[in-house]
Amino acid sequence: MTTMTMKTSLVTDVFTVFARELRPVLRNPFSVIFTMVQPLFFLALFAPLLPGDSSLQWFVPGIVVMSCLFGASATGSNLLYEMQTGSHERMLVSPLRRPALIIGRALKEIVPMLAQTTLLVLVTIPFGFTLNIAGALIGLVILAIFCVGLGALSYTLALASKDQEWMFWGVQQTLLFPLLLLAGMMLPIDNGPEWLQTMAKFNPLTYVVQAERLLFNGTIASGTVLAGLVAAVVVAVVGLLVGTRAMRKA
Repeated sequence: MTTMTMKTSLVTDVFTVFARELRPVLRNPFSVIFTMVQPLFFLALFAPLLPGDSSLQWFVPGIVVMSCLFGASATGSNLLYEMQTGSHERMLVSPLRRPALIIGRALKEIVPMLAQTTLLVLVTIPFGFTLNIAGALIGLVILAIFCVGLGALSYTLALASKDQEWMFWGVQQTLLFPLLLLAGMMLPIDNGPEWLQTMAKFNPLTYVVQAERLLFNGTIASGTVLAGLVAAVVVAVVGLLVGTRAMRKA
């Protein structure tokens, strides 16, 4: 009975934090659209350079993951702002459980990801992109899991940076583009040098991108899709574990 009560209380705390974090996004949806500007630029500038009539089928899923990467990796800046204004300290002295503070924030990343994916798909369909609905829905589940982990890691970085905002953005930008390029989001790396392909194998984003490409094009039963799901789950588990530990120490 005690265990059940504790679990229910934790779920309630997570929902409370989730609703609190989601409120500004719903109040100002333009922020979600703004994070798509860079992926849309990449879409407009890189897609025409790819050979073949089916370049959008290859490129769009990668851009969807890129949008998720850009958005979720930068969300720690919101926590930095809260620490500067003192609202984070007020959350810490509230009766909310510390794990809920990071889990609720991380779960919020699913909503912007869904909105950005929908907009990107709608923009590209008139230009010839075709979408497999069933595969895309499974792909969104994998992306949602990945966003939770990435968002938790971003908040952990914010906690480590504290009042040094430059450190957050320096680390975020230093890691962002190598991960992006090694995942083969914009250009294929299959014909790249062996050292590049070896590095790509250690990048969890590589497996997520490969899975999304297959799923968006209708291939569901595949070992590549399973590998993408496993990679997303690993990122989520590691992110939540590290983030929860950092929040408890805050």
